[in-house]
Amino acid sequence: MIKFIDVTGKTEDEAIQSALAQLKMDRDDVSVEILERAKAGFLGIGSAPARVRVSYDDGKAEEVKPVEKPAAPKPEKKVEPASAPKAVPMYAPEVLQKKESRANDKPRTERGDRPAREDRRENRAPRAERAERPAPQPKPIVDLGEECHDEKSEQIRAFLKGLLEHMDSAAEVKVYESEKGRYKVFLEGEKLGALIGRRGETLDAIQQLTNYSINRGSEKNRARVQVDAENYREKREQSLERTARLRPDLLEKAGLSPADREFLKSLSPVRDA
Repeated sequence: MIKFIDVTGKTEDEAIQSALAQLKMDRDDVSVEILERAKAGFLGIGSAPARVRVSYDDGKAEEVKPVEKPAAPKPEKKVEPASAPKAVPMYAPEVLQKKESRANDKPRTERGDRPAREDRRENRAPRAERAERPAPQPKPIVDLGEECHDEKSEQIRAFLKGLLEHMDSAAEVKVYESEKGRYKVFLEGEKLGALIGRRGETLDAIQQLTNYSINRGSEKNRARVQVDAENYREKREQSLERTARLRPDLLEKAGLSPADREFLKSLSPVRDA
């Protein structure tokens, strides 16, 4: 009977040797299928182990289960329709007695005696108006102009292109200088979710590595770089601002990055309001 196991390892050979050790078999006794090849990544980002499937014959004959015949359907019982209730004639004593009791009841108010709909609306107590919370003001669109091509921006491009190549990403790098010594980097392309990561953790790591790389060994002319993809930074700030206004207690339980905490500090007047 053919069976298989799936094993992972840093390399394909290491995964195969691990499977052979578990099965206590030789390489000639099994067949190997490589499911995923190992990825080295860059500084731990984008790395993935190899995964192989090792098939082997355990020497046991495959058991053939007998096919059970379906049971014969039980005959359905015919249900006779219930007889409809007999109609009571209008001249029956019980019907006449009900009519007399209704006539003796207090007469209803005529429509003419009712107050007009407009008068009723005026006499109603006004509803308590809900206090409207100030909606967050949209941020003004900043025109960053054309791409920057100075010395620092070229260092940023060179580092990020090498990093993205190790991460098997074909994203395009665009660098702008928002202020003197401050650069904004936009990663453009398809399937950028892997570069953003859960709650932007991978994007924060890329940004931290970029800042460290271009400022390493230079005390002067230090630059600050912000890396963004799919406009994640602005969406995250809008979500944090909305939560700070409506449910500030949730922020204490949420896992916040240093960038999130720095942004929330700038919202202290909004949170106290």
